[in-house]
Amino acid sequence: MADFALSFDEDLEGAFLYPFGEDALALILFGAPGSGKGTQAKILSSELAMPHISTGDMLRSRMDVDDALGRTILAVMKSGQLVPDEMVNRMVEERIDQPDCQHGFILDGYPRTLRQAEMVEWLLAARGLKQLVIHLQVDYNKLVGRLTARRQCPQCGTLYNLLSKPPLVMGRCDIEGAKLTIRADDSEPVIRQRLEAYEAQTRPLIEHFRGSGCLRDVDASERPPAEIAREIRQLVEEFRASL
Repeated sequence: MADFALSFDEDLEGAFLYPFGEDALALILFGAPGSGKGTQAKILSSELAMPHISTGDMLRSRMDVDDALGRTILAVMKSGQLVPDEMVNRMVEERIDQPDCQHGFILDGYPRTLRQAEMVEWLLAARGLKQLVIHLQVDYNKLVGRLTARRQCPQCGTLYNLLSKPPLVMGRCDIEGAKLTIRADDSEPVIRQRLEAYEAQTRPLIEHFRGSGCLRDVDASERPPAEIAREIRQLVEEFRASL
């Protein structure tokens, strides 16, 4: 694992500026597009008093920072290429060492590859932290239905969902009154392709986490978000009690 050592000394004990609490853990939310990861991350971040760390948000905000990493990320994303694992890993490493993560944190959108999973395990082990992976399971056809129901205002960019967040007047934006549109990437063929790619990419990760004993499956198909969040909180409490 020596190639993962981005900024650590060989002797890590006592090396961190903000030591982690005894009950600190990394809560990793895993699920396909449309499974409700973002919604659960917001609810759980508030209820568990743990910061929500989204790698997508971090990449977008880091592009505005005028340092070597920010400029490199900006150049890569402008070129249309995927940001390399090493850059994402470095950002996550920097973020989880901030003082608000002392009692744990929620990772959303990371890891996405087996190499990233190995990296996050190394980062956590170096800090004496455990990980709990929540796998939000939703029926494939239900995911397609949720995602194809999305609509967007072409003027203000507000997003709607005909199933879960419909506009007050069908087909019209509540704010601008403009006719809502379907984004190109929300067409059914594109969505099915995205879901198939997600499954192929993440299947090895699911097997890896399940084999390590840290993965818990949660049914997120039809239940209200608050009910799903209650189950996840219970799983967190049980996991912490087992440590």
